[in-house]
Amino acid sequence: MNPTTLQLNNHTGRIPKTFLGLQKKFYELRPIHNKDDYEHAMETAEELSLRTDLTSEQADYLEVLTTIIAEYEDKHIEMPNHDPQEILKFLLEENEMSGSDLGRILGNRTLGPAILRGERSLSKKHIRKLADYFSVSPALFFR
Repeated sequence: MNPTTLQLNNHTGRIPKTFLGLQKKFYELRPIHNKDDYEHAMETAEELSLRTDLTSEQADYLEVLTTIIAEYEDKHIEMPNHDPQEILKFLLEENEMSGSDLGRILGNRTLGPAILRGERSLSKKHIRKLADYFSVSPALFFR
């Protein structure tokens, strides 16, 4: 195997290890101007985010790419009003996690189920922890 690449899943080919190599192969990091650029950027981000063994340069590239994607979405994609509790339930379900798992993320095992039942609300500290844990914008948890 060429030392400048890592092997991806059989259907996805090789992924460059360097920031510059990633830009050459996938998506040149620049503002997104149209739907085609957006879809290409999303495909690239999805492919990279499925990896668990990213190098620091690959992780940096993915971080910058997701920032560019978020900027485009903020300007061009209207997001419907959302319920932070429903988003949290969705994230837990997608990650096959329970209320107790949520509590462990927040530092108090019994807190998770109480939040899911609506008995407790998320504090700013909780929101920061959840946003970091799920790699999402903290804005998802504000109404």
